[in-house]
Amino acid sequence: MKDLQMYIPTYEDMLAAHERIKPHIRRPPVRVSHYLNELTGADLYFKCENFQEPGAFKVRGATNAVFGLSDEQAAKGVATHSSGNHASCLSYAAMLRGIPCNVVMPKTAPQAKKDTVRRYGGVITECEPSTTSREETFARVEAETGGDFVHPYNDPRVIAGQGTCSKEFFEQTDGMDMVVAPIGGGGMISGTCLTLATLAPECQVIAAEPEQADDAYRSFKAGHIIADDAPKTIADGLLVPLKERTWYFVSNHVSEIYTASEQEIIDAMKLTWKHLRIVMEPSSAVPLACILKNAQAFKGKRVGIIITGGNVDLDRLPWTL
Repeated sequence: MKDLQMYIPTYEDMLAAHERIKPHIRRPPVRVSHYLNELTGADLYFKCENFQEPGAFKVRGATNAVFGLSDEQAAKGVATHSSGNHASCLSYAAMLRGIPCNVVMPKTAPQAKKDTVRRYGGVITECEPSTTSREETFARVEAETGGDFVHPYNDPRVIAGQGTCSKEFFEQTDGMDMVVAPIGGGGMISGTCLTLATLAPECQVIAAEPEQADDAYRSFKAGHIIADDAPKTIADGLLVPLKERTWYFVSNHVSEIYTASEQEIIDAMKLTWKHLRIVMEPSSAVPLACILKNAQAFKGKRVGIIITGGNVDLDRLPWTL
């Protein structure tokens, strides 16, 4: 791990990221629901990152990366591969700086997310819905454009940017016993670990994952990365595997990973739509689904939940399919 350590972002990187991105992002509110508190037996606090302008927390890491580029680097623009939210957030940040953005997206990505990318000026190249196809297609696009590669999660700039969410979260509450966030590639979880390890080391970091895309859970139990190439779940933002930087944080700082079934995710999504009265995507409902499924582990605790995104195809809601 010593060789990797030099590439791991620090708490100071997170603080610098927060100063860099403040002019360009929102400070979303924290919401509570008495009904959901009674249902779970815990005090739940929801950090509404779905209220960001591009509709997802990933604007934090993307903006940190884009505005951290020198003018010479920025001239060629940025490029990435993403199932949707990172693509739209990077396109948004690039638009703010006035530079090009090229993204590779799976053909199966929700139309709402593709529309958002294009609205912010991002140029989309589609690929097959597998990690292999995504990375092969991106290699071609990167070579053609020369843009700076901003990885969706395995990037120190991105992780430091995502860590700013938990800093705000703690400033907006009186402290929490646990923070729960969805896990796919692990960018948000890594940023959460990065911040809380210094700011509130007594606070547990819990990851939540779909049963049908549970490679992080299996990696956590096995003690090494296990990567699935093309998992299928309605939580389309959680389809990618862990990488070495995010695995560093997961393996060293995450207390537990819980999983939820597709129906449990849908049920939790409906509950939050009804009782929080906000739009969230399936990936964002996975934490509540896991809390409901493992209620005893959270009972009596002050639990922070990061609502990671709200970019939903309203014509294809999961309970209408």
